[in-house]
Amino acid sequence: MVDIDGVISLFAPLAHAPMRTWTVEGSFHSVEGIPHFLSSTAAAHLLALADLYDLVWASGWEERANEHLPHLLGMPAGLPFLRFDRDVGARSAHGRAHWKLQAIDAYAGERPLAWVDDELDHACREWAQRRGAPTLLVQTSPERGLTGGKAEQLSRWAMALAAR
Repeated sequence: MVDIDGVISLFAPLAHAPMRTWTVEGSFHSVEGIPHFLSSTAAAHLLALADLYDLVWASGWEERANEHLPHLLGMPAGLPFLRFDRDVGARSAHGRAHWKLQAIDAYAGERPLAWVDDELDHACREWAQRRGAPTLLVQTSPERGLTGGKAEQLSRWAMALAAR
């Protein structure tokens, strides 16, 4: 499960730092009239992980991820994406839940799952611990996104699962 804002589309300190000090490669794009700094570094890490994972967009971008990211970053076209109930903070079977949990839980079922997001909260961690299937939460910082270290963590986890 891959979020976009804070994972691929980065924000915060990049706007205040000189370009020569950035450790992330990418470029600015207008997506539906909203400026985004899209990290080609994060996209490259995801493309490398696609051999180990079935990538699924878990973002408020929903189907718009497939409309924009393939031609802007070379991401595969037609990746599955989740649709979300917009009742943020609603009570669910998981108690007071993160707005993405219900859709992620329904999609994942009993399969192993890695979730990459910059806004993982206490409810997410509790849910992951209660799941019957192996679950890895990878929290990114919104100004750096998916880094080499986080990608390596995802790779090691997937290979360890495959070796079982």
